[in-house]
Amino acid sequence: MARTVPAKGISVRSLVLDAAARLEEAGVAFGHGTTNAVDEAAWLVLHALGLPVHQLGPYLDLAVGPDRAKVANALVTKRIRTRKPAAYLLKEAWLGPNRFHVDERVIVPRSFIAELLRPRLAPWIAEPARVRAVLDLCTGSGCLAILAALAFPKASVDAADLSPDALAVAKRNVSDYRLGKRVRLVQSDLFGALGGRAYDLIVSNPPYVTAASMRKLPEEYRREPEMALASGADGLAHTRAILAQAKRHLNPGGLLVVEIGHNRKALERAFPGTAFQWPTVSAGPGFVFVLGREALPAPRGGRGRPRKSA
Repeated sequence: MARTVPAKGISVRSLVLDAAARLEEAGVAFGHGTTNAVDEAAWLVLHALGLPVHQLGPYLDLAVGPDRAKVANALVTKRIRTRKPAAYLLKEAWLGPNRFHVDERVIVPRSFIAELLRPRLAPWIAEPARVRAVLDLCTGSGCLAILAALAFPKASVDAADLSPDALAVAKRNVSDYRLGKRVRLVQSDLFGALGGRAYDLIVSNPPYVTAASMRKLPEEYRREPEMALASGADGLAHTRAILAQAKRHLNPGGLLVVEIGHNRKALERAFPGTAFQWPTVSAGPGFVFVLGREALPAPRGGRGRPRKSA
């Protein structure tokens, strides 16, 4: 139960702690921008109060009147009742300092590739100015395409996705960042509609949830588009399709960067002769692989599979 707000108000600190206790008691699932009840509570409360969502500390002792506290408590109640990820309720998701519009048409952005784009994929890319063509495959909300455009300001970026709904969300985000002249949205089943286009860098956060895991997903994850998550029995259907075609779409010296969740062992068993490199991200190594064009398997026939947003 939410605390009754005194007539003189209640501190932001108390609102956040009360909200965190309610989220914990309700057993909500995290992972859509936060990993714990306190961070989720802070996001909801600060957003409801119109305060900067990344600056809890300066506002902890701010007194909040009953009406504003009621708005914050109602948002927490909605999060618990609907089991919708906070990102859908707030229509926003954050990758580091970058905000993106999201709604139920796309998966909530949470890609580790964003962390690698901030330092411009060093050390794998030694000269960022030479990156002139980038592909974000399975772009979803367009977040990785936008971050790639910001990281490599001389590059043109193709953002490909099978879902027209996802591309509509991506279009809004590209417009918000004023990148319409550099980021091209393409409806494509993986490489299917890209013809003979080749790139210096391909990034992809494709679907990678196994069939067994799909059956056990918490309700929050079931709110996301299923086609953005499921990738066959072992979670590698899309990754296999990408590896089969990527070489013909990379320029000499080009780089492929793909997120695969917890599927490292299965991937290395499936491609025993491939020298995957595993950069360390905030969750550790093994969640994203990097391959230079020359280390990729020879191209094979076949078309792509459905998409997932980053």
